Amino acid sequence: MFLIYPIIAAVVIGLLLGGRPSNLGRVQLRWSAAIAAGMAIQVALFVEPVTARIGDLGPPIYIASSLLVLAAVIRNWRLPGLAILAVGAASNLAAILANGGYMPASPEALAALTRGDSDVYSNSAMMGSPMLAPLTDIFAMPAWVPFANIFSIGDVLIGIGVATTIVLGMLGRVDPWNDMTPASPDPASPAAVGGAWTH
Repeated sequence: MFLIYPIIAAVVIGLLLGGRPSNLGRVQLRWSAAIAAGMAIQVALFVEPVTARIGDLGPPIYIASSLLVLAAVIRNWRLPGLAILAVGAASNLAAILANGGYMPASPEALAALTRGDSDVYSNSAMMGSPMLAPLTDIFAMPAWVPFANIFSIGDVLIGIGVATTIVLGMLGRVDPWNDMTPASPDPASPAAVGGAWTH
């Protein structure tokens, strides 16, 4: 739920800067099916009827789906914002891998949300001395905020990356880079006059 707010902020900023939501349709992603599949798996993973059945398979399934999404994001790193998103996702995944398939959450962050323990798999777990502690869920949104949640520095980077892509996409500044054929230069440009252009 943390991403709801960066997305809303990005759309508002994009509109204020004169961008159009319809321009987002021009943003082309490679391996989009892999991203959709990975996200769908993670959504299902935290539905209680599913989590009650998978038991100890929760951590490896979560890690596998995270790796799938991360690989797809890295495949699209040339798109503005996606490199930042990839760093954030890698940060979260590193913390999860270092702690047995769970994202450690600080007691203070959990207490701020007055969240109790669950009997089913969640990717967050309270740990006394987690590995890679600075990368774990050590922050908490104010409890009065709708859909308040705990989050990590990786989540912040993911939010920045998503917001950057949305704003620039709305402004029409995200080129369809997946087509690696060079665009035709301006006839009046030095490159055109010289009959060649360089990257």
